[in-house]
Parts: sequence; C-alpha cells; structure tokens
Amino acid sequence: MAPMTIELQPGFADKVLSAQSTFRTVMEAMARPGQVMVVGDEVGGPSSMMPGVAAIALTLLDQETPLWLDEAFLRAPDVGAWLKFHTGAPIVGRSDAASFALIAEPATLPDLASFALGTPEYPDRSTTLILQVPSLTAGQTFHLRGPGIDGMTALTASLAPADLFARLSINEALFPRGLDVILVDGRSLVAIPRTTRLASSGV
Repeated sequence: MAPMTIELQPGFADKVLSAQSTFRTVMEAMARPGQVMVVGDEVGGPSSMMPGVAAIALTLLDQETPLWLDEAFLRAPDVGAWLKFHTGAPIVGRSDAASFALIAEPATLPDLASFALGTPEYPDRSTTLILQVPSLTAGQTFHLRGPGIDGMTALTASLAPADLFARLSINEALFPRGLDVILVDGRSLVAIPRTTRLASSGV
C-alpha cells in the first residue's frame, strides 16, 4: 500500500512582511496584557489550528526553538509535517524541554509545573504556552493587574481550563521565573505575561 500523502497548507503569503507584522502584534499584546489584539495577515495552516496560532508559530518558531504539542495536535496528521516544513522547529516529547507549547485542547492542559519554568540565572528559559480557547469576547469577566496595565483591566473570555488563572498563580512565587501565556481565538490573541495577576473575576 502506498503511503498516505499529506497536502500541506501554505503559510504566510508574504513570509517576511507578515512575520514582521505578527511579531509586532505579539509584542504589543505582551506590553498590554489582557488587551485583545488581532492578527491581520492572511495565513494558511492545518484545519485543527486557528489562524492566530498558525501565524504565531510561523513568526516565533525556528530550528532552535524546541516545541511541545498536546495530544490533539499530535494526533492531527498534518500539524507536525506543516510545522516542520514551515518552521523547522524540533518537536520534543518532554514539556520541560520546550521553548514553546501549542495547546489545541487546553481543557486537558497538564500541570503547569511540568513545563520549563526558567532558572534563577536564566528566567527566560521557560516555556511560552499558546492556547486555543473558545472565546476572547464572551464568557466570564476577569480583572487583571500588573505591569502594562493602568490600574486594572477587564478581559471577558471563555477559557479552558476554567481555572487557568488560578493555575497561573504559581508565577507569583516563581518570579522572575515563570510561564508566559498567549490565548488565541481565531485571529484574536491576548497575552498573559508572568507578571500579570488576577485581581478578581465575576460572571
């Protein structure tokens, strides 16, 4: 039997300009935690991967950025091949060896302590988590505080796992070590750097 051929989707139409634009969007999101940003460039990707995640992967991943995939992305036949072709990022089996983690089904997110948390000497050597979430416009309202936020900001979102912010409270004790998170809904993204804290949440 002939091996199954996987037809890979394209990445950016304009690789350089789109990567630069997406990088600026991600950096702005990191500087303004809790604020929804939109990836404007056209991007192709696997059917199980949101366009925002595909754009971030094409922008931030390369041959020197170990990548961890959750089971849902690992099961998708085209994800690994697409990432290898477009980014060259090595996919690793250990979450604590990854610079980035792509999470298709965050409801099954592993214990955050299983990821790389950085070291006192190199706190930046931690895993950045990129999570596909149900919505960044509807759901529960979370009030966030921290650097880059003028007093407090509100984020209304449907998150998975539902206790994500409670889990991220480990960052407070770890700082300057810790995990940075990017939440993605379609083309929209929100950054939750390790310095951001949950002030309160409501309905």
